[in-house]
Amino acid sequence: MKVKKAAAIPESTLVDADTHVESFRQTRHNRRTELVEDYVELIADLIADRGEARQVDIAQRLGVAQPTVAKMLKRLAADGLIQQRPYRGVFLTEEGSSLAGKSRERHQIVENFLCALGISPEIARVDAEGIEHHVSLETLNAFRDFLKQRN
Repeated sequence: MKVKKAAAIPESTLVDADTHVESFRQTRHNRRTELVEDYVELIADLIADRGEARQVDIAQRLGVAQPTVAKMLKRLAADGLIQQRPYRGVFLTEEGSSLAGKSRERHQIVENFLCALGISPEIARVDAEGIEHHVSLETLNAFRDFLKQRN
């Protein structure tokens, strides 16, 4: 059986304007949602591990100051993704929990794909953290199909 080689993309070819616009629009959207997804995923992990997510724990794990976390938590609450309870911590709403689950699944698929390529688990975990937010559904499904074929 002959394996079809992917066509090489010329390095200097400028894509048409509509394609270019769509690429940058998608990238800007992904950058805006990346932080939200990281927060809800971490909150879900902290709740699973400790029963609640405290602002101080979120700040420590993300390597940011508590005022930065407080500002983002206000945004997440306004978006209906979390509920804050005085003297208790942060809890995910149903919508926030759903988003965290989708983000976790995407992360796991990307991480497993990278490991299947021979990337060390440590590097795959770090790289997946960035890639998971920018991978298209088509690419994610291709990663998933590839992993299924290997098993």
